[in-house]
Amino acid sequence: MDERTEIMLDNIGMTYKTNDGRDVTALTSVTLDIRKGEFISLLGPSGCGKTTLLRIIADLLTPTQGNISVGGETPRQARLKQRYGIVFQSAVLYDWRTVRKNVMLPLEIMHVPKEERIDRADKMLELVGLSDFANHFPGQLSGGMQQRVGIARALAIRPEILLMDEPFSALDEFTREKLHDDLLRIWRKTNKTVVFVTHNISEAVYLSDRVCVLSPHPGRLSAVVDIDLPRPRTAQLKSTPEFTALVAKVRSSFEGV
Repeated sequence: MDERTEIMLDNIGMTYKTNDGRDVTALTSVTLDIRKGEFISLLGPSGCGKTTLLRIIADLLTPTQGNISVGGETPRQARLKQRYGIVFQSAVLYDWRTVRKNVMLPLEIMHVPKEERIDRADKMLELVGLSDFANHFPGQLSGGMQQRVGIARALAIRPEILLMDEPFSALDEFTREKLHDDLLRIWRKTNKTVVFVTHNISEAVYLSDRVCVLSPHPGRLSAVVDIDLPRPRTAQLKSTPEFTALVAKVRSSFEGV
C-alpha cells in the first residue's frame, strides 16, 4: 500500500436481504485507494450505491464482501478514534440550541472541557464565516448557512477525513456555487481528506482531484477520472474548454445508465 493512501477499498460488495428473502446487490467489486489530503467525489445516478459506499467507509454499514482499511485500521477503529467528520444532505440541527451550541454538541458527547468546546466551536464558525451568527438559532438561518453550521460541527472534532453525502443537493444553484468555493477554501486551510457524494457532474469536476464514477445495476466503479485543472479554482473555470471537456469525459464514462 502506498504510504500516501488514507482509505483502501478492496473488492467491496454489499448485498441486502429484502423482506421477502431476495438478495439485492447494491455494490459489487469496488476497489479504490484514496490518498491523504485528496478531494474525491463519488458520482452517479440514484441507486448506484454511492451513499452505501460512503456509509461503509464511515462504519455505518458493514460490507458483505471485501476489505476496507483507514490509515491501517478498520473503519470501526477509525470511527471510535473520531477520525471521521460527517456532513449529511440536511444539516440536522437542533432548533432549540444556538448555532454555537449545535457545533459544540459532539464535543459535549466526547466530554471535552467546556472552555475548549467554546474555543473550538468559535474557531470553526470563523472558518465557515458564521462568527456573527453564533448566538442565532437554526430557524433564523438560510439553508446554505445551516449547511455551513453542519460543516463546522463536523470539523469541530478535528477529524482527519470529511465525509459528505450530497450536502448541497437541496440548495438553489446560486447558494450551491457559493458553498463550492467556501468548501474548497476550508479544504485548502484544513488539508482534510474529503469524500464527497454527488449526482451532479459539474459539481464533481469543479471540486475534485478525482471523480469516481459509479454505475448502477448493480453498483460498480466504472471509471476514475483525474481532474487536472489548476487550483485554486474559480467560477470562471467552468466556461473554459478544459472544464467542458472533463465534464464530457465523466459523462461518457457511465455504464448501463
